[in-house]
Amino acid sequence: MAKTQGTEPQAIPFVGDITRYLETEAPAAIRQAIAEGDKDDILSGSYPYEREMKGKDYARHMEALQIELVKMLHDFRNTGKRLCVLFEGRDAAGKGGTIERMRENLNPRSAYIVALPKPTDREATQWYFQRYTDWLPAAGEIALFDRSWYNRGVVEHVFGFCTPPQRQLFFKQLPDFEQMIVDEGITLVKLWLNVGRAEQLRRFLKREKDPLKQWKLSWIDVEGLKKWDAYTDAIRETLRKSHSKHAPWAVIRADDKARARIAAIQTVLSRVDYAGKDTKAIGKADAKICGGPGILDA
Repeated sequence: MAKTQGTEPQAIPFVGDITRYLETEAPAAIRQAIAEGDKDDILSGSYPYEREMKGKDYARHMEALQIELVKMLHDFRNTGKRLCVLFEGRDAAGKGGTIERMRENLNPRSAYIVALPKPTDREATQWYFQRYTDWLPAAGEIALFDRSWYNRGVVEHVFGFCTPPQRQLFFKQLPDFEQMIVDEGITLVKLWLNVGRAEQLRRFLKREKDPLKQWKLSWIDVEGLKKWDAYTDAIRETLRKSHSKHAPWAVIRADDKARARIAAIQTVLSRVDYAGKDTKAIGKADAKICGGPGILDA
């Protein structure tokens, strides 16, 4: 039976590139860790836990946190408070999943995700922070940024999408920009999710094999695997230059997605006052995996 012209299945870009990297370019220790690790094993030898959190423990704690999130947004709607949360981190660190867990029971009209595409030609000539200001929250709103203005500090720098003078200007203007956000009365919470090299690659391999997640793979993901050290240097410098009293970073070691999601939500809830807040139900973020920039190299 002849094929109808134009009906041949199209190959999904970058599927197979992750496997090729594993087989031909990944460090031997990374290949070994992935080959020997069980699906529930933590691959990073420096991570404080050997196994992922048990599902029942995660579900129990997450249910309590979800109730607190709903109470928080209800208070925001009544008082006009505003919250802006930045989710940054390495590719495949779990930013998207953490955002979804934070927003899943909240009214999407009041708690919205900001995931901006590549700047247009016009936006590229504007003040760098300009396109982000339109997405800052109004009264009673929560803005969840899936990546943010910190693209300039890391991704754009690593891939040469900005010039050194542009990045230098970014760091010069950044403290005042974030101070203005805070002075405006917006609570600003900055979360950096970090993941080990072997775990990052294992997650990319899972995406490559899953038809429902293959669309997530991009050229940046493939090439970024080869730039681990450059990313590390850019991350350290960015955190050092942008960690401040008025806008501190909460760095979360995200090799275990369950623990990372809990710590992220706990961090946000701990930074906000709202009616009926139950500090016992929230608990404290696990200091073994959540802290300031220093925990990045723990």
